[in-house]
Amino acid sequence: MSNPNPSDALPRPGLHAAMLLVAAYTTLSLLTIVAIAVLSGVAPSLVTDEAWGRGIIVAATSILTLAFARRAQHGGDRALLRLRIVLVVILVAVVGVLLFLPLPGWMVAEQGVCGILLLAAAILAFRAAGPSNGK
Repeated sequence: MSNPNPSDALPRPGLHAAMLLVAAYTTLSLLTIVAIAVLSGVAPSLVTDEAWGRGIIVAATSILTLAFARRAQHGGDRALLRLRIVLVVILVAVVGVLLFLPLPGWMVAEQGVCGILLLAAAILAFRAAGPSNGK
């Protein structure tokens, strides 16, 4: 009946690696914004409007995903469920972007790496035990 404070929950050690993968995804996403800005000045042909839009959206959602991963690592079942849902939704978005959005080749590679990082994080998040499955 009581709603425990997430900071009072025991950490989930199985989510530490997932959080590190999400942190790497966030770092890569933020570095991509820097690369877009630099390339806009030195090689504008390598930057499209789609790259700017996608880069900003990915960077913003990566920060949120990192916050969700931190909460899931130290939080309750709802935080873990939220992380799992977000990881699946973002993975679907990455696949959609790779299939349908015209991006520069370097950004397609970056999105592929992001997808691999998120897939690995999702696998770990779905393997992480919560009280609902007896652990």
